[in-house]
Amino acid sequence: MRFKYNNKLIAILILSFAAAIFAPFSHAKTYIVGAQNIDYYPYYNFASEHEKGLGWAVLEAFAKHSGHEFVYLSMPVERLQIELKKGNVDFVFPDNPRWNAEDRAKVYSRSIVDSFAVTLVKRVSLEEQSQRIQKLAIPLGFTPAKWQSQIKSGQLNVIGVKSIFEGLSLLQQNTVDAMDVEYNVARRYELDSPQLGPFTADLTLPHNSVEFSLSTLHYDNVIEQLDAFLKDNSEAVSLLKQQYGITNNTLLIQSLMSRQQLTSQTVWSPL
Repeated sequence: MRFKYNNKLIAILILSFAAAIFAPFSHAKTYIVGAQNIDYYPYYNFASEHEKGLGWAVLEAFAKHSGHEFVYLSMPVERLQIELKKGNVDFVFPDNPRWNAEDRAKVYSRSIVDSFAVTLVKRVSLEEQSQRIQKLAIPLGFTPAKWQSQIKSGQLNVIGVKSIFEGLSLLQQNTVDAMDVEYNVARRYELDSPQLGPFTADLTLPHNSVEFSLSTLHYDNVIEQLDAFLKDNSEAVSLLKQQYGITNNTLLIQSLMSRQQLTSQTVWSPL
């Protein structure tokens, strides 16, 4: 079973952004956006020849409004910041200030979409309360920031994977105890691949909301334009999120807490 998305409606929404408040900016240009070459749908899959996800849909809506053109160049996560500094790409998506705290020269847009990074475990492990996380799968190039103390103390071994499917397969086979992954992304893979799961996000283990922004070193003016666009079209962006099946993080956490019979005292919180 796949998530069902009304592609025609999504296309209409993209066009309506531009039609509603069409006022192209002067000096519209073509820019290269460096994008992660990982299938992180419904947020992004820039290597796809068809549906590229919510991040792409919002950026394309902004492009039609502004008159700019974005050309997307998919590459390994580790190369994105290198190519940005070399000047081979103009922007990076997704990006977040917490991922590159030492780089103070970069400018970030406001959040294009908020994701929900969780510790995914097999549902049977949660029900039996037997999970002790010693091996954690994480996509190559991603930073397990929430697990740094366990890594430094030697309590946790991080296993880098080339794809979400590879990580979930390792979890299915009990090769790892958990996977650090976005909730909606994992849910999509589980629905598409009946041999996987059932999995669940264990809220007694590390989790947090993560903002996906657009970043640049040189084009502050475009970031300002994008921020204004996102602010003026917040309701339309929310509608796009619904079309991609993305639930508000607060509502999602409340639902998971209820199912797992957790309270604010028993849910994981950073030190």
